[in-house]
Amino acid sequence: MNIFQKIRQETKSFLNKAAVIEGNSTLSYGELILSADMVAAMLKEDGIRPFHRVGILCNDSIDCITLSLAVLSLSAVVVPIAPEQTVTEIDIILERIAVDFLIYESGLYDREDAHRLQPKGFCTKEIYINKCVVKEEPCSEYYRINPAFIRFSSGTTGTNKGIVLSHEAIIERTEAADKGFGITPEDTILWLLSMSYHFVATILLFLRRASTIVLCHHLFPESLIEGITKHKGTLIYASPFHYNLLARSDLLSPDSLKDIRLAISTAMKLPDTVAQEFHAKFSFELAEAYGIIEVGLPFMNLSADRNRRGSVGRVLPDYEVTIVNQDTEGVGEICLKGKGMLEAYFSPWQSRDSILKSGWFKTGDLGRIDEDGFLTIVGRDKDAINFVGMKIFPLEVESVINNYPLVKESMVYGVAHPQYGQLPVANIVLKEGLESALDVDDLRRFCYQRLAKYKVPKDFKFVNQLPKTVSGKIKR
Repeated sequence: MNIFQKIRQETKSFLNKAAVIEGNSTLSYGELILSADMVAAMLKEDGIRPFHRVGILCNDSIDCITLSLAVLSLSAVVVPIAPEQTVTEIDIILERIAVDFLIYESGLYDREDAHRLQPKGFCTKEIYINKCVVKEEPCSEYYRINPAFIRFSSGTTGTNKGIVLSHEAIIERTEAADKGFGITPEDTILWLLSMSYHFVATILLFLRRASTIVLCHHLFPESLIEGITKHKGTLIYASPFHYNLLARSDLLSPDSLKDIRLAISTAMKLPDTVAQEFHAKFSFELAEAYGIIEVGLPFMNLSADRNRRGSVGRVLPDYEVTIVNQDTEGVGEICLKGKGMLEAYFSPWQSRDSILKSGWFKTGDLGRIDEDGFLTIVGRDKDAINFVGMKIFPLEVESVINNYPLVKESMVYGVAHPQYGQLPVANIVLKEGLESALDVDDLRRFCYQRLAKYKVPKDFKFVNQLPKTVSGKIKR
């Protein structure tokens, strides 16, 4: 099975219909499939073969979608790389996921031995390809699972990972998610999230159902307003950050969303204030969703009931949920099972059987289920910081700060923010006798050189000591 072939087959009756719109550029399904085929032919000439891991470093665009489909069509494996990441972070991904080829947009990366791909098949961007040196091949199990995607994550414990998804898993999880979305060819999707983090269960589903995807991330909110008014969008897929701005924008009238049938809020907890302000202006209830890369998109709050705000809804039909280790209030760890689960962790390699316990995935998130089956999440990943839907793992940031010459140790944590979810903040203990030598701006520059901008703490606080457990571990 191959997800690209599935899209080709399912959209053959819609070749003249708009598939993706970006600004003044529009590709029909026929043009998108042809573009992917042309790019795939070039990639094949460059040596890309089945099972090769191909890093894609590209801003969200039609070209990014075309590249991903081209790689998938060759039965090679897409490794999405976020443009926000630093060169150091990109190099870590290339090494830990043993990437065979890196394809990148001009200006986002630079390799002397890379060459430009011919513009044939691309819309606007200059795209380069570089063959990487792979130090160690993956284990034999990798070649038996029909891999399609590997999403890199530093993990909640700081241990490098790469979530491996097969073509079969992607097909299953897109079908499972659609039991909540209900996508048809009549839908026009207004897209605002990062493709590096949100692609598999959404973009590929929207393409399978021959809907039209309007990329609205540039010149926001004007681009979204155009999607609503000019393109007659029917579904918005965005984060609370975007909905907060929409609710406060003078450019939209209260009846602007009359054609929108569903507005999904995901990537971070939906603050009650955002839900209230959005409904007060548009008389429209946001649908909060809960997705996990290892599992898919198992929850959507489709009740349209303001009394259900704060819940991510009931579990979708193809999934099961259980809460383990509950306290007296019914709060415990959320465990999930169902269709489209991950196949493995890549680095270090862990098989599905070693990750799942009797088919159940322990999410690390805390929640409770009420008598009607509605799930409310009360904590996410415990230590992880959620900044506008992007996870920041404290150990990763602390390891950078602790390498600064004047720092003895640090603790990074999140502070709640009404628009951004959480802001990363660092408590820092300086080496004895060096307190007066610290230049905070130099420390900040040190972090910016080694971390994506959103991961750098927004505030540095200097303390005499950090709270610790009896065993000497930092108490968070």
